[in-house]
Amino acid sequence: MDINREQILVVDDEEDLRKAIVDVLTLDGFEVDQAGSAEEAADKLSQTAYDVLITDHNLPGKTGVELLEESMVRYPEIIGIVITGYGTIETAVSAIKKGAYNYLTKPFKLVELPIMVRKGLKERHLRFENQYLRKQLDERYGFNNIIGTGRAMKRIFELVETIAGLTSTVLIQGETGTGKELIAKAIHFNSPRKDQKMVSINCGAIPENLLESELFGHVKGAFTGAVQTRIGRFEQANGGTIFLDEIGNMPVALQVKLLRVLQEREFERVGGNSTVKVDVRIVAATSSNLEQMVKDGTFREDLYYRLNVIPIDLPPLSERREDIPLLVQRFIEHFCETHKLDLKTISPQVLKALMAYDWPGNVRQLENIVERMVALTANRPALLPADLPAEIQNRDSLNFVPLIEIPEGGINFQDVVTDMERELILQSLRKTNGNKKLAAKLLNLKRTTLIEKIKRIGLIEHMAARA
Repeated sequence: MDINREQILVVDDEEDLRKAIVDVLTLDGFEVDQAGSAEEAADKLSQTAYDVLITDHNLPGKTGVELLEESMVRYPEIIGIVITGYGTIETAVSAIKKGAYNYLTKPFKLVELPIMVRKGLKERHLRFENQYLRKQLDERYGFNNIIGTGRAMKRIFELVETIAGLTSTVLIQGETGTGKELIAKAIHFNSPRKDQKMVSINCGAIPENLLESELFGHVKGAFTGAVQTRIGRFEQANGGTIFLDEIGNMPVALQVKLLRVLQEREFERVGGNSTVKVDVRIVAATSSNLEQMVKDGTFREDLYYRLNVIPIDLPPLSERREDIPLLVQRFIEHFCETHKLDLKTISPQVLKALMAYDWPGNVRQLENIVERMVALTANRPALLPADLPAEIQNRDSLNFVPLIEIPEGGINFQDVVTDMERELILQSLRKTNGNKKLAAKLLNLKRTTLIEKIKRIGLIEHMAARA
């Protein structure tokens, strides 16, 4: 049986009809098997995962619907098509309720069957695709994707989980790079609106004269260049969530229109007279101090209170240093997988330096630096202090602890290097139970080079003892 083609099982105790169905489906390119009884069909179903089950309802011993129900326990995604006798529409309806994809009433045209099968397979493929995409979204934007074990982040996790199912407006505040959009996506994709769109717009990235049209749309002829009517982000997000990033950059004149949307969930497109009603959840974010902006008169007080129904304040990375090791490890795993590299380790000195740094760019800066270090050390198994960017290698600000302290009287450079080589080689041999080939791989050396170093450093006796 060709497993690359869709496999169909046809069950009917009427041999002529069964063979006719098998022939027409085979001619249409399917891999078709057949059974003359429910018992024979059950035996075949126990051995093969069929894509489609086509069964007559009136079978000796049990009904086709009962056979389908049993098969769906083992194969929930099997497509069931039940053939019923003339005038038995109640049976057909019952079959659909119990999981059948469709039904055919005798007499029927054989050419209808391949069309029905292909339609069912297409719908199943789309369902699989949607399930896969949903799984991807859940993995990407689920709570587990927001990394943090400290008290500050735990409180935020609890709050996000509590409010995800609500419709209340949310205001996320935090410095650039703290993960405001990630929190917004976690709220949306864990809410009852997760199957609808989440539409994002950065209010600070669009010119003031275009922002109104982007948000609310425009009608044809509203301004020069408006050659056709266009819906805005609010209409695109209808039924879902709109994420208004950097809301503090919104012009004061436009804040009035946004206030009305928050209050009434309605607006007019630019240049239009018709009122558009929308059902959207609004999640806004800012790296600005909106309270201070209200005092300065650059942000409307009434809009601020409308937005600030459920506030979420994200701490900067410098206030959650306990999360840095976990973040670093997750980023290393991610970028090694992305760049198809073996998983790298990180030296304690590097981790200490990362823990001590102030991170003005927060998590985003940490992520970028880890990616750079992983990419630039593609041929090495570990991230070392020398791989750190210059600003993090500043020993005065980091209280950086070097691998070796140079005493006042100085050191013998070659002796120290030889000692370090000896220690690294011994470590690699211990890890590989004396296997020089594997030890060389750990050290990213050729096997012949490792053997030469073993001889030069005087580890021959050690090797003999291991042998």
